[in-house]
Amino acid sequence: MLTAKQHELLLYIQRKLEETGISPSFEEMKEALDLKSKSGVHRLISALEERGFLRRLPNRARALEVVKQPDNQPVRATAANDQQTLAPMVRAPSVAPQPANDVIEVPLHGRIAAGVPIEALEDSRSLPVPAALLGAGEHYALEVSGDSMIEAGIFDGDYALVKRTSTARDGEIVVALIRNEEATLKYLRRENGMIRLDPANAAYDPQIYRPDEVEVQGKLAGLLRRYH
Repeated sequence: MLTAKQHELLLYIQRKLEETGISPSFEEMKEALDLKSKSGVHRLISALEERGFLRRLPNRARALEVVKQPDNQPVRATAANDQQTLAPMVRAPSVAPQPANDVIEVPLHGRIAAGVPIEALEDSRSLPVPAALLGAGEHYALEVSGDSMIEAGIFDGDYALVKRTSTARDGEIVVALIRNEEATLKYLRRENGMIRLDPANAAYDPQIYRPDEVEVQGKLAGLLRRYH
């Protein structure tokens, strides 16, 4: 069952597709639903994706497809898809579309160590991130401190974009909270009943902990780098 805002957003996207043939921008959706930030729009879209009501079309900016309506009725065909009901509801434009510049504000939770673990600082800042860099789910950002992941292309001062999750597979780069005090960015490995956090720098040694000492708080989804 959808929340009122999820239902409202789904109907708004469907209406805009029928009227214009293209998905509304994040700014248009934010204003239509009277939300304070685009991150709220992102959360609603992610929830609708997870429930099977929306689908993002790959390799296209600002391309959303309404898969089903709240009452599970098939989506009514529009001029864009009445020739083929299952085709994406995006009319072919007469000129090449301009790339979208949708930006999502994700929470920026202090700095995370890529060397010796340091305390992860919580604050109220946010980081603007191109929507195309993020998939479904809830995300946050951490500023990288240290050089232990440089062989994975992660450098001091980068911003790690993290998908919030409590589970990860071996070999994935995760945000690991150690002993509920310090956080670090490392490869996750399970070995002989222990948790091994591997760096990507030959100058650093792996860190070994008991499973009850390590809590996965997310896995790396992308990186942002600023050049000065």
